[in-house]
Amino acid sequence: MGSGFLKKKRDQRQFSEQLARLGEELKSKEYVGYAPNQLVEIVLTGEKSLKKILIKKDCVNPDDIEGLQDLIKAAYEDAEKKMEGDNPLNSVQGMPFGF
Repeated sequence: MGSGFLKKKRDQRQFSEQLARLGEELKSKEYVGYAPNQLVEIVLTGEKSLKKILIKKDCVNPDDIEGLQDLIKAAYEDAEKKMEGDNPLNSVQGMPFGF
């Protein structure tokens, strides 16, 4: 086996280490999502765990529970979209390790 093989193995190991570090960094981040007019705010961790929900009193109407549910869902989707946009791994999925 020539030095080309050893170089590829070393490059693969370095790439794997970089991916592991990046994964740890992403897990420690928090992503905030908002519903329209910022009536609901949701904070997700990098592992998609729900950390916090803030609901403004203005949107709490006992006769419109479905509206509040929609606002919570919109805030969650906003936070999730920000999280996915921040993940550089989404743009390299499907690439083999050897490039």
